Amino acid sequence: MLSEHTLSTAATYLACGVDPNRSTLFVQSHVAAHAHMSRLVGAVAPIGLLRRMIQFKEKSAQHEDVSLGLLDYPVLMAADILLYEPDLVPVGDDQKQHLQLTRDLAERFNHRFGSKANSAGPKFAFKLPEPLTAANSARIMSLTDGKRKMSKSDSNDFTRINLLDPPELIRAKIKKAKTDAIRGLEFNNPERPEAHNLLALYATLANKSAEEASAECADMQYGEFKQRLVDATVSALSPIQARYHELMSDHPTLMDTLRCGAERAAKVADATLRKASAAMGFLQPT
Repeated sequence: MLSEHTLSTAATYLACGVDPNRSTLFVQSHVAAHAHMSRLVGAVAPIGLLRRMIQFKEKSAQHEDVSLGLLDYPVLMAADILLYEPDLVPVGDDQKQHLQLTRDLAERFNHRFGSKANSAGPKFAFKLPEPLTAANSARIMSLTDGKRKMSKSDSNDFTRINLLDPPELIRAKIKKAKTDAIRGLEFNNPERPEAHNLLALYATLANKSAEEASAECADMQYGEFKQRLVDATVSALSPIQARYHELMSDHPTLMDTLRCGAERAAKVADATLRKASAAMGFLQPT
């Protein structure tokens, strides 16, 4: 069920270390300003631009009956970001297109309704957020194909490591992960995408720099390397899994965390929504 998946996702974030006292964790649908802002930002979103988004192109090619929700989803994502006027947005390499769309829509809004364009009205313009990407893990690829993105929606579960996978399943997946016939692992060799991907996974999960991981594994055979990757993966995920199950066993506390987060988020989101709608000329409630 969607509601159970929502709670599971929230518990996963908390188990991975998100501190609700320092970060605002909430369910998007619990803050009505998201849907409202999506309609405002959608007023400056060209259909042609949305049709060129990679996710829409790929899924519309696979399915005959494509919904407006799929086409309009990047606008909602842009609204999610712009409501909170961030300076930086954590993204993977594959998500940069969505952030660039957010910046494009913000610029279009600012040009049409912003401070300079609307000199007689309320002074407001969206910030243009910048991407923040991790050095070694900005784009993690499939375990079975180093040229394809690792995806939770892939029908083959052996293409990815799930955060809640038990140790024996992790071992089986890494054992079957695609490799090449060359001894040693290295970064940034276009002829060896699987070596690059597995080494990036190891560096991230073992908390090593790219230089440290490269030096350690430069002359290592895949059998030995895969065992180290298994150990690093299990070690990194075990405390997350233990904390996840603890959180999921206490739904009332988890729901209370989300309720408090939604209340905090709504204060910021509602303020931004009022400024944006006023800049567009909408009559504001008293």
